[in-house]
Amino acid sequence: MKRLNFIILLWLMTISITAVGQNGTIRGTVIEEATGEPLYGVTVVIKGTTNGSITDFDGKFQIPATPGSYDIQASFVSFQTVTISGLEVKPNEVTLIDQIPLKEDVELLEEVVVTAEVIRTTEAALLTVKRKSPNLLDGISSASFRKIGDSDAAAAAKRITGVSIEGGKYVFVRGLGDRYTKTLLNGMDVPGLDPDRNTLQMDIFPTNVLNNIMVAKTFTPDLPADFTGGLVNIETKDLPDEKTMNMSLGLGFNPSMHFNSNNLTYNGGSTDFLGFDDGTRSLHINDDDVILNGQIYAPTSPLGQQYAAQLRGFNRTLGAERKTNFMDYNFGYSFGNQKETSLGSLGYNFALTYRKTSEFYEGAVFSRYGINDSDPSDLQLERREFQSGDYGVNNVLLGGMAGLALKRDKAKYRLNILRLQNGENKAGIFDYVGSDEGSDFVGIQHNLEYSQRALTNLLFAGDHYLKNDSWQLNWKVSPTLSSIKDPDIRFTRYQVERGEFQIGSGEAGFPRRIWRDLNEYNIASTVGVTKEHQLFGRDAKLKFGGGSTFKSRDFSIRTFSIIIGDDDGLTGNPDELFYDENLYPEDGGNFYSADFVPRNINFFESSILNNAFYVSSEFSATENLKAIVGVRAEDYSQLYTGQNSQGLELKNEKVVDELNFFPSVNLIYSLTDRQNLRASYSRTTARFSFKEASFAEIFDPLTGRTFLGALSPARNGRNEVIWDGNIKSTLIDNFDLRWEIFQNGGQTISVSGFYKKFNDAIETVQSATADNNFQPRNLGDATVIGTELEIRQSLGKLTSALENFTVSGNFTYLKSEITMGKEEYESRLRNVRNGETLDRTRELQGQAPYLINVGFAYNKPESGLEAGLYYNVQGATLTYTGIADRPDVYSVPFNSVNLSVNKTFGQNDKYQLNMRVRNLLGDKRELVYKNFGSSDQPFQTLDPGTRVSVTFRYSLF
Repeated sequence: MKRLNFIILLWLMTISITAVGQNGTIRGTVIEEATGEPLYGVTVVIKGTTNGSITDFDGKFQIPATPGSYDIQASFVSFQTVTISGLEVKPNEVTLIDQIPLKEDVELLEEVVVTAEVIRTTEAALLTVKRKSPNLLDGISSASFRKIGDSDAAAAAKRITGVSIEGGKYVFVRGLGDRYTKTLLNGMDVPGLDPDRNTLQMDIFPTNVLNNIMVAKTFTPDLPADFTGGLVNIETKDLPDEKTMNMSLGLGFNPSMHFNSNNLTYNGGSTDFLGFDDGTRSLHINDDDVILNGQIYAPTSPLGQQYAAQLRGFNRTLGAERKTNFMDYNFGYSFGNQKETSLGSLGYNFALTYRKTSEFYEGAVFSRYGINDSDPSDLQLERREFQSGDYGVNNVLLGGMAGLALKRDKAKYRLNILRLQNGENKAGIFDYVGSDEGSDFVGIQHNLEYSQRALTNLLFAGDHYLKNDSWQLNWKVSPTLSSIKDPDIRFTRYQVERGEFQIGSGEAGFPRRIWRDLNEYNIASTVGVTKEHQLFGRDAKLKFGGGSTFKSRDFSIRTFSIIIGDDDGLTGNPDELFYDENLYPEDGGNFYSADFVPRNINFFESSILNNAFYVSSEFSATENLKAIVGVRAEDYSQLYTGQNSQGLELKNEKVVDELNFFPSVNLIYSLTDRQNLRASYSRTTARFSFKEASFAEIFDPLTGRTFLGALSPARNGRNEVIWDGNIKSTLIDNFDLRWEIFQNGGQTISVSGFYKKFNDAIETVQSATADNNFQPRNLGDATVIGTELEIRQSLGKLTSALENFTVSGNFTYLKSEITMGKEEYESRLRNVRNGETLDRTRELQGQAPYLINVGFAYNKPESGLEAGLYYNVQGATLTYTGIADRPDVYSVPFNSVNLSVNKTFGQNDKYQLNMRVRNLLGDKRELVYKNFGSSDQPFQTLDPGTRVSVTFRYSLF
């Protein structure tokens, strides 16, 4: 009997445990409809029961429930009660409600009932935040990520009005280039894989770990001051609302690039597929072991033998080889969840991505043209250098991201880790023609390059709610380590004359081996305090806080020239230069010369410290007028150690020391609940990179161009100083006026006008005395005036048959103007053409005269089908400023037409298939020289072809 009772008891316990294990969970967020902000303390219950929850400071709630169909009710004092009906709860699954908007119940309105499907597909919170935001804001939320199926942040961001994506990676806003756009990760300044860019590579972030992507187009004091076009903030999830696990596989094919037997490459290391070199390309000679030719008295001496061993230690491969390449492919894996623990709600995220791409550019052109400075009647530009040929690129990106968050009653803490590893292999063969100053040089050129980039970033952050939540404190600390290593760049050029090959004479120069190393440490920290209070009888916010960013960079270039002892019998195969019989100490053998000894102008150490403090007040002066007024102060300084080619040496000297104040006034007048009139003024800045504020002279063997750091003074042909080497930040005064209307279903219309005044605008100019040299300088004051139309409308207004179709567009027209400095104007005047009238003003570098983004999309959520056709173009843009007999370089409008199709299918939409076609028109990317009366001549021409990609994603949860 006892045994029977025990079996019955055990059976009952098993049923109970199984039943508990099969419970589902209801999670959601409650927001205030008027402000879009989360509501704390809202009671959410399953209607007709006592099973419920209270929302926390993020407006979030969680209710365990047995499987079934329920109505849930959200109620709060002085707010209208909302009931969501028809909510399905499934075993061991999370039923997610994105946002429940509560409206203030000033008229004792009846309860509002909405269906679960309606509440699930709305983006009410984001639209309300945009409508009520103190600054001009746009964005895309996780709700949209789930609907449209974009796999990464770059693909999703291009759906934001006014945003364009360069190279599938980098965000530009309002047509302004990298100097005027800034990217943040979780609100923090993080250097990307290219730390000299202001924008972060966005295609590395899978959308299923993102909460939203927001773009601020106007400045408020709690934001960094170094942006003008827009500030993009990528926000990762801290506590996932539901358990997720996704795997993806993608393939990309470009008919003009892939499976091409003419593709160029070379043998690298065994770990190239992981994005880093295995030591095959490492430099085997320490700086202290470099031997100068004059030190060797006899080949048989110990020093001579050591030198010969060093020479033979160089990698013997110098020539590119033709080899069929493969198509692009990528893998992705991510998971996330949250659990209740004794400490509070614990959330975690993890994502891993791997991508390998192959590009092959056939008929690429890099050239140099000039103005005939001796004959003003000659309107055509004269060719001085012309380099054309093929080159291949293999790129690997390996990335991982992990996040951990803990939420307690009055605080939330988070830890994020980001690791990126990138390797890129380039190989090219070019025909080279030199015809400058009467020369007649014909040659062939081989280029081999490898670039290895790594980034490790940590984020520690906390949010605290104090004194009945009227005080909020948030803090963040984010250290980053980044590095770039370009090991063993190899450049070889032969002169070809009457069928014979020569090296070392004239424009051929000597072969070069280059090692570049960059190491950077960056730590950013912020503290912000918000005090909610009453002003003029209405809700108001006082914000104050500060931050500090410290960056330190070590940079070096070590260049070795390979001196050819005897060029008789050369065949044009670069590998022959390192055959044993052609190397020292053989008669007429080749030897190396260390160009960086005894003085290395391409070695520097530099650090930046930027301390900031801000204060602002957000209040409503009247029922319809909101004002946000404040100021930010930034104390920015830079120390530099290095020397230039003239022997000028700086040792930890302060080369930049700027204290600037950045005021901001934003006014929002609510014409109706859904219409705003905005007016704003702010001052922002555009700064220079470490590379720009240096003495560095960085040669690019592929294009033959050299970058000159701005700290080096410059002289003209008459030995007059035309640049003093004192670079300054650009200060920009911004004026914006905007009318906007927000409609149902995410539809918007807005019309904007803006005016920007640039003080000491930074531009990259061509050197007047050194061919193919480019240097950033402050060139004067500039203005930009423009208008912008933004629209997103459903075609269902025309007929119900088109209710699933949406058209969106952003049209920007701008006029920019900069007053030329004395040297630039006079140098242009000396080279004016017959019939040409020269103004004292010209266009601002990097500012497109117009920008057009148009999208036509189809979205039917119930069928899981979403498709879109998108067109983007920006007008011819001044890219490099001319001077003397160097004409201006402009970009040619690139007509980008892209197609995207997403199909979700299977039980619970577990499967997703995405197809994209990029550059449907097959347009080329071109930069050209422009001058009065002359036909355009190529500066750079690349044909990216048309790329088709297919990605399959499987959601396990």
